[in-house]
Amino acid sequence: MESTFDPEHITGLSGDEASEILEKEGYNELPSQKKQSIFSILLNVLKEPMLLLLLGAGLIYLFLGEVKDALILLLFVFVVMGITFNQERKTERALEALRDLSSPRALVIRDGKQKRIPGREVVKGDIMILREGDRVPADGVVLSCTNLLVDESLLTGESLAVRKSESTEIIQSLQPEQPGGDDTPFVYSGTLVIQGQGIAQASSTGINTEMGKIGKALGTITEEDSLLKKETALIIKNFAIFGGILCFLVVVVYGITRGDWLHGLLAGLSLSMALLPEEFSVVLLVFLSMGAWRLSKRNVLVRRMPAIEALGSSTVLCVDKTGTLTQNKMILSTLYSGNEYCEIDKSKCLLEKFHELLEFGYLASLQDPFDPLEKEIKKSTEKFLPDHEDTHREWKLVREYPLSKNLLALSNVWESNDSRKYVIAVKGAPEAIIDLCHLSEPKRQDLLSHVQEMANKGLRVLGVAKASFEEDSLPEKQHDFEFEFIGLLGFVDPVRPSVAQSVKECYTAGIRVIMITGDYPGTAQHIARQIGLKNTDQYITGPELASMDQTQLAEKIKTTNIFARVVPEQKLAIVNALKLNGEVVAMTGDGVNDAPALKSAHIGIAMGERGTDVARESASIVLLNDDFFSIVAAVRLGRRIFENLKKAISYIFSVHIPIAGLAVFPILFNLPLVLLPAHIAFLELIIDPACSTVFEAEPEEKNIMNRPPRNLQERMFGRKNLALSMVQGISMLIGVIVVFLYALYMGKGEVDARTLTFATLVISNLTLIVANLSWSQSIIKTLSSENKALRYVLVGALSGLLLVLYVPALRSLFRFSLLHGDDLLIVFVVGTLSIVWLRLLKSQINSNI
Repeated sequence: MESTFDPEHITGLSGDEASEILEKEGYNELPSQKKQSIFSILLNVLKEPMLLLLLGAGLIYLFLGEVKDALILLLFVFVVMGITFNQERKTERALEALRDLSSPRALVIRDGKQKRIPGREVVKGDIMILREGDRVPADGVVLSCTNLLVDESLLTGESLAVRKSESTEIIQSLQPEQPGGDDTPFVYSGTLVIQGQGIAQASSTGINTEMGKIGKALGTITEEDSLLKKETALIIKNFAIFGGILCFLVVVVYGITRGDWLHGLLAGLSLSMALLPEEFSVVLLVFLSMGAWRLSKRNVLVRRMPAIEALGSSTVLCVDKTGTLTQNKMILSTLYSGNEYCEIDKSKCLLEKFHELLEFGYLASLQDPFDPLEKEIKKSTEKFLPDHEDTHREWKLVREYPLSKNLLALSNVWESNDSRKYVIAVKGAPEAIIDLCHLSEPKRQDLLSHVQEMANKGLRVLGVAKASFEEDSLPEKQHDFEFEFIGLLGFVDPVRPSVAQSVKECYTAGIRVIMITGDYPGTAQHIARQIGLKNTDQYITGPELASMDQTQLAEKIKTTNIFARVVPEQKLAIVNALKLNGEVVAMTGDGVNDAPALKSAHIGIAMGERGTDVARESASIVLLNDDFFSIVAAVRLGRRIFENLKKAISYIFSVHIPIAGLAVFPILFNLPLVLLPAHIAFLELIIDPACSTVFEAEPEEKNIMNRPPRNLQERMFGRKNLALSMVQGISMLIGVIVVFLYALYMGKGEVDARTLTFATLVISNLTLIVANLSWSQSIIKTLSSENKALRYVLVGALSGLLLVLYVPALRSLFRFSLLHGDDLLIVFVVGTLSIVWLRLLKSQINSNI
């Protein structure tokens, strides 16, 4: 059914109609992740087991009338709450800063008047006015247009704009087609108008748009817990089971043997605090938060913390070509005219024969262009033909012949300064220009061979021709002019300068690089050779991929690094096939079409500058400056974090052995208690978190990027690490127990023995930190390393120890006594020797780690 659409008299929706539809269907936006409230953050903080234990111990002290002990424990509670809450709020603010929530403005017709509104307020049925530079606010049907070109690369992956035609049918009778392809009457939300203008009626908004449909698909992909999270959960579970049983026995034994059940409960709580691997959570938080901070300094924003750990083990990097490997902009690189080529970047000056080609390419473009190709033609012409402006300053543009379905060429008619004749400049698809010039078949075939040669180099090719006309009345069709062929313009989407070096470093690090693109195989292979990709002779196209099942693809993908002419769902299939082969997959992308694969990959890396909101929501990591080189830096940091985390967890396990041993030993042998809840809280909140900062700040080993990615089956805390940690922990426990028994044997009281033992434990702890930072260098070299955090922690911990020993008020709170010179000598000698002796076996131990 035909429509009598009249752009001049259209009224659009009324304000009341728009409000009613908005109320019914909701805003024109995609659902985003739910923001955490301050209350929910606080609730999560209060669920921490260590806080509950501290609160429990504090309440018991209050019941016993020991207010000072209760207050110090409550102080620790508030310190932990403050630190954790601050970290959570920082994470929330970072995520808020990431999202580009500034909705694009939309120009619509409401109540017969043009009105600019936020894009989120566009509703179904709105009449949208589209102009150069506008983002299309909603899916719609084109009612009227003039030379309308739209960049749909965020949906299709194709960097070339597509031409739109108008529809004369009633909107309800039209079914939207897939994005991409010329001469369709449909526009899509989020795409960019790069040339011309048009009027469209909104047909879908929000989640019902093409962009929204991909957002729906993301909901079907379940995210897996990271290996680190699974392993940490298992360690904590085992600790909890063992600790729970042991604590119950301690309470029972203490209550039966000493008849004091309340103090027995305190002893049980102390043991619970000693055994509870609270540091695992603290260390993970510190390492991942600091890792995110370090990455942010390199313009890499981490949205999901576990991705930092996964980066170091990635084995495959899937890369989208457009905008990731390339700059997503067309550069004029090659000219062809008079059977000669000119490589612009290799020529200091252009021969005279190429001047005319540039001149008429310029005349066939808009004077103030928005289209990237026309901008590049203008820039190059003004660079190589500096006198061009003077030559044609008086010329007047009298008519334009726009692109049409039947002729992919655009002509501009100029009135020359002598006003006696018209000069016509035309540019367009080479086949259209050849057709306009009415060339002979041999000449036609010869030119087409040159077009193919340029296309094989990854070039976008345009033809240019000229004509003159002396009659007063201009013809209706471009074919009525007698055009003379001038030449060809070749444009290239240049590779980012740092990509080749980045790919080389990936290969050195044992990471395979795969290119996934919507472009033709020839273009993909040309780019692949430029960046140094391996196996560039092999490729799989979208149609070939569609004919394969998952098993066939998983086998074929083992040797194929180029995938061309693929569609979004095939990108997801590629990622899943790699995962089926046991690969750890990282994928970069920026468009909506990349979102499902970004979410399915172990590490999704979205581009922040030109990336879409859906891609950012789906990705684990966002490159804020779209710099491909940042990915290599992120991998390096991921490997460093994993190695240092491994050292930190080994240390945590080691240091828990003497703490737990000192909690149990006096009870088993009916001796005075050594560690009270306040002492354990002191160790947990001051020394251990500080140590995690030291391990996090330790620089990476020099050969960290020359190793293959770690095996996924490799456990964070395997048998060898467990054995070493147990040897270290037992050695420390023997040292502090010897000091404790020596103090009692020498007739020192309970307070003196506790003080001497606690001080020895602190010194052993600090020695353990230094010893575990690096097994590849001496302790002396470690102490003099560039790790500033180590020096701060050593000075801070020793200062804290001196304060609780020599400030009377603090000494009283912690129930310590004054240590003398001979006591300090014992503390330092035993504390250091309990660990240092293990370094004598460094070569044997290091070979087994």
